[in-house]
Amino acid sequence: MIVDRSVENMMTTTTSTVADPTTSRDGSAVVARVADLTKIFGSGDTRVTAVDSVSLDFRAGEFTAIMGPSGSGKSTLMHCAAGLDAVTSGRVFVGGTDLTRLKEKDLTVLRRDKIGFVFQSFNLIPTLTAHENITLPLAIAGRRPDPEWFDTVVEATGLRDRLTHRPSELSGGQQQRVACARALVSRPEIVFADEPTGNLDSTSGAEVLGFLRRSVDEFGQTIVMVTHDANAASYTDRVVFLADGRIVGELRQPTREGVLDTMAHLDELAAESAGAR
Repeated sequence: MIVDRSVENMMTTTTSTVADPTTSRDGSAVVARVADLTKIFGSGDTRVTAVDSVSLDFRAGEFTAIMGPSGSGKSTLMHCAAGLDAVTSGRVFVGGTDLTRLKEKDLTVLRRDKIGFVFQSFNLIPTLTAHENITLPLAIAGRRPDPEWFDTVVEATGLRDRLTHRPSELSGGQQQRVACARALVSRPEIVFADEPTGNLDSTSGAEVLGFLRRSVDEFGQTIVMVTHDANAASYTDRVVFLADGRIVGELRQPTREGVLDTMAHLDELAAESAGAR
């Protein structure tokens, strides 16, 4: 089960009833949800609460950015929501499935079939072509890609003339677009992207962000992206701000300037949040 046993006094996952995990309070469809999620590392003097009782919905067809200073818990939150890290307490849902209740084998299958991943370091296999890298998760699962959908993804990423090239023969931006295509080719319910433009120049970063935005607008994909870049955040539908492991603000239809302004006042927002607890 995806429950962290390292903290003795928080061994049991929250068991309170959670409302329908596939529907938000306003009735819109929810692809993933975390409820009262807490993640603690260490114990005693080394104990650190990386994520502190966070509840958050990720709606279908929405592009969400998670932002905050270093150590705010943004990557830990995403990794827990994606089933990559065990939680200390709380619940994590993808669709109607509670990840905290799954055995490791079932969790592996769920991640493979329902979740796409894009990482800062691309994570491509150097000996495989772009085509082989894109279809690798499906090949591991013993499935063939849907030819029409594969063509749609390849066309959208602009990789048609690069499919026979290995990663060493591709630019950084092209490698990240291969990673994006790999994340989408299995038609996952949600894609988690961890600093996807962190290793790219501004031009290549804009290409990747443009593709992610297009995948939401044209394909109805749901994307959650961790970023520290206000410009990257401006491509999304909403930005969730974290500080000290807690949500301290949210911005919808963000602009670069609006994100920068919110980040500049994050300490004040964190103090207000702490005072309200």
